[in-house]
Amino acid sequence: MIKINLLPQRKPKRQADPGQRDVALGMLALLAGGAAIFFLVHKPKSDEREKLQEANAAYDADLASRKAKIKDLPKLASSVALTEERTSSIDKLVAARAVPAHMLHELGELLTPGRLPTMTKDMAKKVSDPKDDTYRIREDWDPKHLWITEFKEEEGEFTVVGGAESDADVTQLSKRMQASVYFDDVALAKGEKVTDEDTGITYYTFTINGKVVY
Repeated sequence: MIKINLLPQRKPKRQADPGQRDVALGMLALLAGGAAIFFLVHKPKSDEREKLQEANAAYDADLASRKAKIKDLPKLASSVALTEERTSSIDKLVAARAVPAHMLHELGELLTPGRLPTMTKDMAKKVSDPKDDTYRIREDWDPKHLWITEFKEEEGEFTVVGGAESDADVTQLSKRMQASVYFDDVALAKGEKVTDEDTGITYYTFTINGKVVY
């Protein structure tokens, strides 16, 4: 007897092609390898490069700042030298022991910012007269713009030699000495514009003569 099975046969489960599986595993391996290279090699190098770039930028900024600071160093050195010379002016006056003390004190006052000469009432009126510029003095004048290099007094006559940043500074000192009760016959003898060969700074020399009132 022959039996005929009319039920459909089960299809065998579809299995992956061995070749496709190998390709998938290879791609996974490549991705894993690429990720490892990125995190273990490329990223540390990239981070290190960024740090070096930041360090270089900070170094360049610091270098530029240092260059800016030393750019004016010659002028600053010259300014310090002038300041030291001005500071020694009063010391030179004090060293001249033969000069009357009251006159030295008065000259020291004239070289102090904000101080006015010792004046008579009549001279004070002349100084404050807005219509007459002959005796007028500037109360905001800064005597630090002027320095004394030599002072001589002999038999009641004096000579002051020095330098100033401008001829207006010399004029202010001369007017103050003219207004003071401790000086008489004050005259600006000579002055000239000078340029220092080493620093290139221009200043004015002056000589003031007069008599000391004892």
